[in-house]
Order: sequence, then structure tokens, then C-alpha cells
Amino acid sequence: MHRYRFLLSRQWVILTLVAIALIPTMVKLGFWQQHRYQERTARNDLVSSALHARPVPVERLTSPGHAVTRTEKYRTVTATGTFDTGREVVVRRRTNADGEVGFHVLTPLVLTDGRVVLVNRGWIPANGLQTAFPKIPAPPAGRTTITGRLKADETTAASGIKNVKGLPDRQIMLINSAEEARRLGARVLGGYVEQTAPASKGGSPEQISDPGSEDAPLNYAYMIQWWLFAAAVPFGWWSLVRRELRDREETTAARQPEESEPAPV
Repeated sequence: MHRYRFLLSRQWVILTLVAIALIPTMVKLGFWQQHRYQERTARNDLVSSALHARPVPVERLTSPGHAVTRTEKYRTVTATGTFDTGREVVVRRRTNADGEVGFHVLTPLVLTDGRVVLVNRGWIPANGLQTAFPKIPAPPAGRTTITGRLKADETTAASGIKNVKGLPDRQIMLINSAEEARRLGARVLGGYVEQTAPASKGGSPEQISDPGSEDAPLNYAYMIQWWLFAAAVPFGWWSLVRRELRDREETTAARQPEESEPAPV
């Protein structure tokens, strides 16, 4: 066992402790990536199922004060009513598919029973103006039917967007049905609808793109990678030990001939 006595040196003790600590850490990171993979896969399946479901009237899924659930989010819904352009607002600091900063246009749609559903009609450019209410293309006049994706109310916790106060008139930071109900003095259905049809004339407001899918396979690859790293640590440690033994034996063998030579007379 004297051959392995070098393992008790400070350098090797530190190296061994680091290797021992790395193994459970990497295993834990692999399980975390596995959790992210399962989470993203479930989210993608849920979104895909919702987007491909048969459209239903928005009143079937939500009502005033209702919080849109994960299974209801992105469901394709229809709504029939009249747009109230006089009380529409714009949502600040929103980007389009090209990353340009502008506004989302939020227009109340008054249903036949007097209730209101908030409709995000799409994106318009800011054109450098952040204080004045922008010029917005008008929606269809009179009674109309729109189709869109049902979305949950936005919050700072979920979106990371700070709800700034003191904004210019008719500008908001977050789409929240409860706040809009107080502003409008009306019964507003929970959540809001991202309009997908009919398409706006002239291409403006620009339609909001589909939510798409998250890259779950990347998390799966990271999971395998971390576990391979964890398995490689003991093999790497043992390879270093073997190399150290070999170097020490070669050094000892090189010294022995010198020590056996007789001293010159």
C-alpha cells in the first residue's frame, strides 16, 4: 500500500474531495434537466392539443373573474360582438417577430349580452413615439365574429414585466381583465383573446405569431451529458492515479542505476 501513500498528500486529498463532490452535483443537474425536459414536453403537448382543438365560443371557457387555466390557455375560441374602439388601449414595449419594439392593440369587444372580452388585435410600430396615443387601423365596423387564442391574464410574476404607473393616457403595461373591468366599468371575461382571424386589412395591426414549441430535446441532451460527466469523474480520477504511479515508478527506476554505481577512486 506504500505505492498509494501519495494519495494522502494535500494535493491529492483536495483533488479526491473535489471529484467526490462533483459526482452527486452532476447527477442532480441531470435530474434537473430531466425535469425541465418533462415540463417542456408536457407544455408542448398541451399547446399543440389546444391549438388543434375545435373552436368554441369564448363564453364556454371563461366568465367575469375567471382565471384561465393551463388546459384552457391557447384554446381556439370565437367571439361575436362589436368593437369599442373609443376605449381601446395599447400595451407598451411589445415586440414583433423581427424583434422591433412597438405596441399591442387591445380593443374591447362588446358581446351581444353586454359583457366584454378583451381582444389583442396585434402589433403596431411605435415609430419613436412613446407618449402620444398612436394611430391605429380601425377594426371591422358593426357586428363581427373573430377567432383567436385564449390567453391568461398577464402578471408581473409570470411575465417579468413591471406594471409601471403614471403612463400616458390609454397606455398600459400588462393585459389584466380585472384592471380593465374597473377602467371600463363593465363585466369583462377573464383573460383575453389573441386575434388570428379575420386578418387585418393592409397587414396592420400585425398578427401575433403562434406560441411555437420549446426545445425540449435540448434538455434531454443536457440530461444525458451531465450523467455521462458524472460517470466519467471516477474514471478520470483513476486515470490520474495510474499516471502518477507510472511517473513515480519511472523516476524510481531511473535513480536505481545511479545509486548502484561504485564511487570513483
